[in-house]
Amino acid sequence: MTARARLGLGFGFCIGAGVAVQGRINGALGGRLHDGIAAATISFGSGLLILVIAFVFSGRLRDGAAQVRKALSAGTLRPWHLLGGLCGAFFVACQGLTVAAIGVTSFTVAVVAGQLLSSLVVDRLGVSPSGRTPITALRFGGAALAVLAVLIAGAGRSGAPAGALSVPDSLRSAPTALLIILPALAGIGLAWQQAVNGRVGEIGGPLPATLVNFCVGLAGLVALEAIVLLGSGLPTEFPTQPWLYLGGLIGIAFIALAAITVRWTGVLLLALTSVAGQLLTSIALDITTPTTAGLSTTTVIGSALTLLAVGIATRSHS
Repeated sequence: MTARARLGLGFGFCIGAGVAVQGRINGALGGRLHDGIAAATISFGSGLLILVIAFVFSGRLRDGAAQVRKALSAGTLRPWHLLGGLCGAFFVACQGLTVAAIGVTSFTVAVVAGQLLSSLVVDRLGVSPSGRTPITALRFGGAALAVLAVLIAGAGRSGAPAGALSVPDSLRSAPTALLIILPALAGIGLAWQQAVNGRVGEIGGPLPATLVNFCVGLAGLVALEAIVLLGSGLPTEFPTQPWLYLGGLIGIAFIALAAITVRWTGVLLLALTSVAGQLLTSIALDITTPTTAGLSTTTVIGSALTLLAVGIATRSHS
């Protein structure tokens, strides 16, 4: 394994940590607003505002965005390479629509299963800038073990988190299997998002790739939130604690870092390390800032198994 790949593994854990912290913040904001999609929209909107300000004052970032436009004109980048942010919007929508019906554990396992299995395919097809990586027994075994680890870690946590939307009437009578398909598709989209963001980042740099991701994702979330508001109306008040609005800044950090890391590790190892980072950080958060769910033994066991899964998949890069 190259030095960059080893560094990428460390970055993957940091990305997972950022996702866990952002999830806790956006979950708290969604709980105060009683609308998880509104919280995600605010998170994307604040992140986009920060990025726009950065681009206004940085000629280097504007040059990177210009390189992306040139690559589109030349055909080096395809328009669909810019649509990764829609996967983030779809993930949030699936979370809001299905968690209350199927529970946190089923939702998380479906997402991770879809993400890891899709990562194998995306790497095999060479969609990411890391090139083609064959599906080997070690890589498949690591992905399968990680899915099992997440299932164990989530055992006993079946309730809906704060900010989860109620299930629409049209979905109340839907079979559970159908509701599980939606988060699995969201997981498939997350792997594709990491790959195409990496492509854009390779051309223009990580922050231009992040800007594209936030622009597209925010457009998708605004459309979704408009539908939600038709039925529920605007929130009556917004919380005043500043930390509830840090999700966008954290999202900038881990999306930009992922656009770099995926070039060195490929999509599967990035997904595995980020899942491990999420679980380990969730344990730290449960200890330092406990919620009503608390910290369970199964979460610790599942986190340990994800580390083993990373080790198994990493051996194929040795």
